[in-house]
Amino acid sequence: MRPATLSAPVRLTIGTLSERTGCHIETIRYYERIGLMPRTARTEGGHRLYGEDHVKRLGFIRRSRELGFTLDQIRTLLRLVDGRRYTCAHVKRITVEHLDEIHRKVEDLRKIERVLKHMATQCDGGAVPQCPVIDALFDQAPEAQSGRTSRAPRKQLPRTLDHFSPRA
Repeated sequence: MRPATLSAPVRLTIGTLSERTGCHIETIRYYERIGLMPRTARTEGGHRLYGEDHVKRLGFIRRSRELGFTLDQIRTLLRLVDGRRYTCAHVKRITVEHLDEIHRKVEDLRKIERVLKHMATQCDGGAVPQCPVIDALFDQAPEAQSGRTSRAPRKQLPRTLDHFSPRA
């Protein structure tokens, strides 16, 4: 029987970490700068060396971003995990808040879709340099239209988004 040997921790370069996770090198550096990824050991030559814990953490960050979590939400989740202070209730609260924001964004996108569809139906696709879509995009707010002069009458498009402001 052979004696058990302790294996050395895996040490990956930033390039290898990038290849393994599909995350760009500059993004990894950015995550380090903003504190999502912990600072790592460096070689004598100054090259970063990463371990499996970095691979897992970066995977967590990437998956969270794919699901639309903000960097602040991810930071909050990671603080909870790092401090081992999280409960399923904490994580659920953050997730439900994120889901509510997604629902609001979907509503906003549906409003935009309706207006764009209507704008597109107003355009006959002709060769003349008058286009209702371009006109609608140049249109000012209704209160500013009173002093407008125009060469050609414009078809009026609905102002369904007058009070619309997409949420960031």
